[in-house]
Amino acid sequence: MIHADEAAPNVLLPAGYDIFWSLVVTVIIGFFFFKYLLPKLNAILDERTAKIEGGLALAEKAHAEAASAKADVERELAEARKEAAGIREEAVSDGGQIVIDARAKAQTEANRIAENAQRQIDAERQAAVVSLRTEVGGLASELASRIVGESLTDDARQSRVIDRFLDELDAGVPSGATGSREPEA
Repeated sequence: MIHADEAAPNVLLPAGYDIFWSLVVTVIIGFFFFKYLLPKLNAILDERTAKIEGGLALAEKAHAEAASAKADVERELAEARKEAAGIREEAVSDGGQIVIDARAKAQTEANRIAENAQRQIDAERQAAVVSLRTEVGGLASELASRIVGESLTDDARQSRVIDRFLDELDAGVPSGATGSREPEA
């Protein structure tokens, strides 16, 4: 049997020498950990932190550059739109001027054509009047020689009679009127 003086060893509490050597080993491991391993881990973590911060700085810089580039692009786009609007307005005004010039040229050409046509009509009218005078003169001469009973073959006399007859027609005096009668008003 066991005596009360002799205490039974506690299973939960290790022996004193185990605690001592465990503390020595823990201090040695702690010393190496804090002296060598922890600074290396801190250096690695600091390096990673620096890289991350550098990456963030680069990202912010790239973001700022992208925003600046976007602003530049938008400004250039606005300038291009302004320039395009100016070119459109210029084209519209040029088109209007071209239309005005074309209308002026067309009007000038139409006036020229009308003048040429009027000249041609006047020339044809004159030719028709001359031709008609000749034919009417010949008919009048033939009619007069039948009425008078004598031949009007003399060219000078025939020409005078024709001219007088046509002048009377132009003046509105009837052709049968002679010097003894007064022309009717």
